[in-house]
Parts: sequence; C-alpha cells; structure tokens
Amino acid sequence: MNSVPPNQTSPAAAASAPATPAPGATANSAPSASPTFSPLYQQIKALITQSLQSGEWKPGELIPSEVELANRFKVSQGTVRKAIDELAAENLVVRKQGKGTFVSTHHEARAHFRFLRLMPDEGVPHYPESKFIEVRRLRAPADVARLLDLKSGDAVIYIKRVQSFDGVPTIVEELWLPGLLFKGLTAERLNEYKGPMYGLFESEFGTRMIRAAEKIRAVCAAEADAALLHTAAGTPLLCAERVSFTYGDKPVELRRGLYLTERHHYQNDLN
Repeated sequence: MNSVPPNQTSPAAAASAPATPAPGATANSAPSASPTFSPLYQQIKALITQSLQSGEWKPGELIPSEVELANRFKVSQGTVRKAIDELAAENLVVRKQGKGTFVSTHHEARAHFRFLRLMPDEGVPHYPESKFIEVRRLRAPADVARLLDLKSGDAVIYIKRVQSFDGVPTIVEELWLPGLLFKGLTAERLNEYKGPMYGLFESEFGTRMIRAAEKIRAVCAAEADAALLHTAAGTPLLCAERVSFTYGDKPVELRRGLYLTERHHYQNDLN
C-alpha cells in the first residue's frame, strides 16, 4: 500500500491535481492542453531517470535499494520495483544478483553489442578495430542539423572511419556529433582510446546513448567506399542511418554506416 505522510501530496496526487485557472480565465474557457494521467510507477520511473540525467548516480554506480527509494518517494516497494523493471528493460540500469541495481555503462562487455548489430556468420562476436580516416570540425549541413536538432551551420564534429574484423575492412562509417557537446574531441584522442567509442563519450564528455532510431536499406558500393572496403564497385552493401539519443530524447549523434555482409549479417532481436 502506498504511504503518504500527513500534509504531503503523493506523486500521483500532484500529477492529477487540477491546475489553478489563470487570472481572467472563466469556467467555460477552453484549456490549452488536456491533462494526462500517469500511473504512479511511471512517475517514480521519471523521478529516477531525472536523478540519472542529473548525474546523482554515475554510470557503473550502485543506486539506492528499492526500500531506500520507496522511503525517499513515499511509495510502496512494489511501485519502485515496477519502475526499476522498466528502467532495466530499457538498459538504463542493470540488476546484479546479490549486489543490487547499478547504472548501466557503455564500458560493460554486455553493452558493446547493443548498438553494433553486425554479427559474424561463424565464430564469436567481437568488437572491430577502427582506423580513422578523417576527424574535423565543420558547419552542420541542413540535413544533419535537422536530425541532430541543431541550427543549420552550427558546429559539428565529423568523423569518418573504417572498422575491420580480423584485419578485413567491413564497415565504413561517417559520424556527426554536436560540436558544443563534444568540444575537445580530436583525432589524437580517438586514436589513443582503445575501448568502444560510446565508452569515451560517456566517460570524457558525460554523454550516454540511451536509445537509437535506425533506417536500413540496400545500396551498391560507390568506388570510393569500395576501395576502403577492398571490394569491387557495385558490391551490395547494407546502408544504416542511425540517430542516437541521450536522456530527455535529445539527439546527440548521427551515424551513417555501410556494411559489407560477405562474412557478416545484421541481427536484431525483436521483443
């Protein structure tokens, strides 16, 4: 049962309480927006997400127990558990049996393949080696600015790289990152860093990728891309355009990749 101290409004009551009419408004005035009801566990989930976004609990850190969170928000432990269940399903937190619930991090081995869906036809999946072709700061083209919710001409970091599996070039990628958010990102730093790129973004730029929207189509390799992939022009490739988002559904990366699938396939698990 949810407990609410005397003289204190519960998160649910606060969310569903009617708004005070603006000065001059009448009973017949049409509201600008219809009120929406949110289940209590969703409100608790939003509060926990706010704490993650603000950095109260850093990636990899243990968050308070369900009992502690229930006391903090004045709700039942079951309500907190349901909120954390959803956060775990969305990969924002991870439960470790006997240890507690931790903030998810891109440095975990299990996270390396969350955004990389290209799997080998044979053998064990492993992370590719990267060779950076170009890293520079430029003004955002109109289409890039639109997808990253920037103004046309805003500064972006442009990265082009080739990724290889066991020495075989397999992926050509172009990335665009908001220049203000990733100020100081250089080719030297990218070459020095040996882990997954998202781990670098998380640890050094405080940006964690939460979800991504992706479009995939089949294309034929242009001459320049074919040369980088050591294949013939016109070879069939998978082309994936992905926009990655951080907390608050803020777009923070545009990535366009070309995948050679002679030895690999694109795998996506549907729930």
